[in-house]
Amino acid sequence: MKFYDLLIEKGKEEGIIKNVVGGIVLNSNNEILIMTRKSDDFMGGIDELPSGNMESGETIYDALVREVKEETNLDIDHVNSYINSFDYISGSGKKARQYNFVVTVKSTDEVRLTEHDSYKWLTIADARSNPKITDEVKYTLEIYYFNSMQGEQ
Repeated sequence: MKFYDLLIEKGKEEGIIKNVVGGIVLNSNNEILIMTRKSDDFMGGIDELPSGNMESGETIYDALVREVKEETNLDIDHVNSYINSFDYISGSGKKARQYNFVVTVKSTDEVRLTEHDSYKWLTIADARSNPKITDEVKYTLEIYYFNSMQGEQ
């Protein structure tokens, strides 16, 4: 069984109804793309990673490529690594799990938003101190940061 399939299967066993994918997108300065949700949306006003729901019959990889493109206009070149997942209750009351990955995009020059009010590129320090980023996303970013620093210690 492939890794992506294992993630989904484990989620099913744990009662996950809705699967969501999220991407950590970095620019050439190693800053993280963070987008602000529209105020009238579910969890409106929070700052988050590019993310979205998997569609029926879609793989995690395909959903990640599609969602990053839909939300940012950026094209994923490579999925570098799996970071973690976190669970939450969706706006429709379903048990959801967001699977988070570090991705490389072909270019970060053409960010165009379709579902968010604004975006910014943040350092890990800026993300840590941003009160609009949820604890779950901050934890995801800490794991990413820890893993990225392993070669420098």
